[in-house]
Amino acid sequence: MDTVDTMRAFLAVAQEGSFTAAGKRLGFSTRLVSKYVAQLESRLSTQLFNRTTRSVSLTDVGVAYLKRCQPIVDQIDELDDLVQERQSALSGPIRITAPTGFGSNNLTQVLAPFMRAHPNVDIELKLSDSRVALVEEGFDLAVRVGMLRDSTLIAKKLADMPLIVCASPDYLTARGRPGDPMALATHKCLIDENPVNATAWRFRTDARDFVVKVAGAFHANAPAAIANMAIAGLGIARCPHYAVASCLESGSLEQLFAEYETENFGLYALYPPNRHLTARVRALIDYMARHFRSY
Repeated sequence: MDTVDTMRAFLAVAQEGSFTAAGKRLGFSTRLVSKYVAQLESRLSTQLFNRTTRSVSLTDVGVAYLKRCQPIVDQIDELDDLVQERQSALSGPIRITAPTGFGSNNLTQVLAPFMRAHPNVDIELKLSDSRVALVEEGFDLAVRVGMLRDSTLIAKKLADMPLIVCASPDYLTARGRPGDPMALATHKCLIDENPVNATAWRFRTDARDFVVKVAGAFHANAPAAIANMAIAGLGIARCPHYAVASCLESGSLEQLFAEYETENFGLYALYPPNRHLTARVRALIDYMARHFRSY
């Protein structure tokens, strides 16, 4: 049995927390993954996982082995990539995590032509509006929209992403159009909880920065949900441009305070600093940077 295969099976189970999920990721049966891990444990004469009918968790030895195992597999992948680069053909898997709305629409518009150009690259896209631990869950890359928090991850900025304050024509007819940002304090606002200070909306004009405290009955952790509630006339929204661009074009939402600058979110590609950046991942990051540069 190939030792590297058993190590890959171990890594997949550790990252997925399940033999079945690890098998789906690797394209193996659950029985084969279990067999690989059992053979690795037998060769090492130790137990790497605690197994119950409901869960799989690493033993203390398993945690220590995971830290040493990952760099070894990464180095093997690096050797493979060197050969692939010389053959000028990209191949292999890329695991990506991204926000649900942006990932479903904007990101897939980039991934589709990239995959057509590189048919031997397999992409697994996991969409989540919650923060995902890249290293622990085995992701190669995260695409994120927002202001970066303190992190050990390496970040490459792909584009600026302005925040747009907007409301539906029905809301503005019923409640009146606010004359300036300070008037937001008297309006119903829709709160995107992703920013750190979600109810403190920042503006800038004539080189002066100021903050308006807003409030409202609807909170969500996804810009698409905020935009949909704004279209329904339930309040004033502040969303990244990508989430409302088509609505502004169709007229279902109207931009407010265009003469004021708002906070400028960024679109970023993030990856672990201790993970070898494969040729295929580097190529995808460069491809995304070229595409999103016009945002």
